[in-house]
Amino acid sequence: MEIRPGTPCDRASLAEATAAGDLVVRVPGSLDAMVRERLADELLHHPATICAHGFALGAATRRAVDRLVANPGFRFSALQTGWIGFGPTGAAQDGWEPIATFGRGYQPRAANFRAIEGFYEGHVRGECGLGRQIAQYATQAELYGADGFDSEFAADEIVIGTFNRLRSTRSILVGSSAGELTRDGRAVQASQQGRQAFMGLPGFIFHVFDRSKLDDLNNQAENFVVYDVSEQAATALRAHGGLEFYNDRNREVWSLARSIQARKPRRFFERLLFERDPSLRAQQSAATLQTLARIDALLDDPFYRGFQVYVHRQGVKPVGFHVARLLDRNPRTPFRVELALHNLHTSLYDRYIAYRLRQCTGLSQQAVQDAK
Repeated sequence: MEIRPGTPCDRASLAEATAAGDLVVRVPGSLDAMVRERLADELLHHPATICAHGFALGAATRRAVDRLVANPGFRFSALQTGWIGFGPTGAAQDGWEPIATFGRGYQPRAANFRAIEGFYEGHVRGECGLGRQIAQYATQAELYGADGFDSEFAADEIVIGTFNRLRSTRSILVGSSAGELTRDGRAVQASQQGRQAFMGLPGFIFHVFDRSKLDDLNNQAENFVVYDVSEQAATALRAHGGLEFYNDRNREVWSLARSIQARKPRRFFERLLFERDPSLRAQQSAATLQTLARIDALLDDPFYRGFQVYVHRQGVKPVGFHVARLLDRNPRTPFRVELALHNLHTSLYDRYIAYRLRQCTGLSQQAVQDAK
């Protein structure tokens, strides 16, 4: 028997991994059934297999996010009566029913996939925490397909609302159905594994100093899911041991930006540091240009351009965009980037593998329950 896992987490696609000779197992035909069963379990939980699953997970995340971004009816919070605001036709029209007051909790009214489509096509208002929740659920919906998502998850496992509300439910994100959660906030583990280990992971960008240093409370944090990671960004993350290196760099960028003494029109740092608007730069003093050169050198690290995240309602942007944008919104505090608790490689992975194995053997979940 020979197992050659290779490094699929470093590849851009399953085809590239296959061409590179990754994910190869040679099994003699003489193995008995018990040994084969043990081997199958070992291979299904091998780190290389979980990395290979990252290709499917990343593709599902991108399909889900692309549909959310394409819906102009999915808006950011404005004046509304609850934490989540459905359109004039109400939550039922978009496939949801309330489980808490003031828009703090909803679950699918009937079919789970129909509820997700309510965010693909309907009119809903909410802040970036809701955007992250829906992106996470929609990723599972895209991974399983409509029928699978409806049959494999109970409605009370697909709960949206405040995170405090979710923790007291059966939500598969942070509730009692979440199971084993991975704690890798500074991405030390994911960075060592490689780019595919980041696909679909939830996270947040949040202020370092206390609330007294916030000028825009609506932008005190940004919840995200990872959309894609370039080869260069993954290499940089591995070399620097995760996100903490970049959180230190974010603080250095913030400190340098604070020293710029200039008239700051709307979107000043976004245009100056991310878009590198030549006309705006031409208006700056010699001293400011020297500071900009130092900031540019810091932000030229491939992490800032190649680590792509989805934030509602900003869409899909690299982390560097958010660093610059938050300098405009809350200039008196630096911001950190961290991953959130997740179960994509533990409980949700095990559920998906079990589902696919039942498909292979022709057994539905109901047939398995009937047999017990």
